[in-house]
This record gives sequence, C-alpha cells and structure tokens, in this order.
Amino acid sequence: MAGSEQTVRTVGAAVDAFLARPDLAVSSRRSYSQTLNRLASDFGAARALATLDADALDGMVQDVWGGCAPATWNRHVATARSFVAFCRRRGWLAADVAVGVDRRREPADRTRAIPYPQLERVWRRTDVAVREKALWRLLYETAARASEVLSLDVGDVDLENRRAVVRSKGGDLELLHFQTGSARLLPRLIAGRTSGPVFLTDRRPAPGRAPATVDICPTTGHARLSYRRAEELFRAASGGWTLHQLRHSAITHLAEDNVGLALLMAKSRHTSLRSLQRYARPSADAVAALTAAHDRDCRRR
Repeated sequence: MAGSEQTVRTVGAAVDAFLARPDLAVSSRRSYSQTLNRLASDFGAARALATLDADALDGMVQDVWGGCAPATWNRHVATARSFVAFCRRRGWLAADVAVGVDRRREPADRTRAIPYPQLERVWRRTDVAVREKALWRLLYETAARASEVLSLDVGDVDLENRRAVVRSKGGDLELLHFQTGSARLLPRLIAGRTSGPVFLTDRRPAPGRAPATVDICPTTGHARLSYRRAEELFRAASGGWTLHQLRHSAITHLAEDNVGLALLMAKSRHTSLRSLQRYARPSADAVAALTAAHDRDCRRR
C-alpha cells in the first residue's frame, strides 16, 4: 500500500473522504452526512478506523436508529454499508464490518400508486401464467375496476379495435380501451374460445359447488376466476400490492403525464371530479421532476 494509505486513518478522516467524493449529488451528501457524522461522533472521530469492528458498528446503529421506522432505518443502514464498502475498496478496512447490520422489511403503502418500473418487473416475470399477466395488464391499461374486468366474457372483447364492453356500477354499458400489452396476451388466453368468461379458474368446479351457467366456459367447463383468488395471486406476485392499485396507478401515471382532467374522467369513468382527485395524485418523484424542469436559475447556467 503506497504513501498516504499507509498512515493511520481516523474515522473522521474516512468520513470526510467519503463525503468529498465528486460523484455525490448535493442531496445525497446531505443525507449521508447525517448518518456518518453521527457515527463518527459516537465512535470517536479521532479513533483509528481499523478499530471499528462489526459489534461496535451494529451496536451504534441499533442504539441510535433502532427505534426508527423501517424506511428510516434502511436509509441509515444503506449509508453505513456504502461507507464500509468505500473504505474496504481503499484498503482502509480489512473486513466487512457492516455484515451484521440488516435491512428491515418495509410494508407496502396501499394508499399510493405503484411505480411503473415495479409494474414492469411484475409483468416480465417468467413464473407467472398468461392469465395473470393478461389480467394485470388489462386492469392497468384500461384503468378499470377489477370486478368489471373479471366479469368480461369473450364476446365482450373486440381485439381488432382494442376495446371491451363492460357494465358499469350504474348499469350502463361502457367501453374500456386497452393497449398493446393486453392485445398481445388476450388472444393467447382466449385461444379460439368464442363464449364464456375471459378469465377462468385452473380447474373445473366440483359438482356440488357449480356456479351459475353464465360463469362457466362451455368449451373448458371451467368457472369464472373470482376476485378473491385474483387478488391473492397478485398480492403474492407483487409483494403485497392490490388489484385496485392497478387502477389507481394508471390514473396517477396519466395525471403525471399531464393528461387533462376531462380525458382522465373519460378514461377512469368517474362521474365527479372530487372522486377522481383521490386517485390522480402525482408522486413525490413527479413533483420533484416538475420542480427541476421549471428551475429557471438552473436553465440560465
């Protein structure tokens, strides 16, 4: 190890070096400094970095942030891990002293839209059946209620024009418009059937539990997929999201793309602006992007 790296490096000096990296954004540097300055203060900024071990780091993190919410805890843990990895890459620490500091599971927020990259990851899963992928894509692309889409029959779907007819909560017949993802999956799901429910169960119902005739496919003998089962499958595949959040997400993402309220109401089929506003709530990331895009001082540079 050459020259300056052979000297005894203190915890404080290592923290300063980490925070001085030119690739750090101002916001990241501010966030990291909150964690690392506290770490240096508690352990001792003047102490040799080599004396920092796994037990000491774990104890400090637990004492300071152990009572925090999972998201806050995970933010501090991620910073500590990044700092340790930085020090190891430079040979200042021999061992991974952050190995015992684990992330905590963050419960999914059921009240907000699902970020589009997370939806894409679910849609790309190779272990998910065509039925589920078609249902999830159709729910998102149409911004429809899950009960409406699950009630679709094969005859209700117009693949050529990428639309389907549903009966709304008020009893009116309305059109749902879908996109390429659904248009590619639905023919594989329907597979030549001309009648019966679009979304079917995996098995035929037992004789003693036969549903209504309209809920049975005359070709396969399988019954219409229930909301409960569809919800269960989506929760399992997505890590806890709900089918209703696909509708919520579709409306929110359209609002973030600056789609006007009149079109949003037509797409979602809400009858009042007040009810629509509960869904069309742009995310914090969208607000941040809007703020950056309209930063006049930044554009003058």
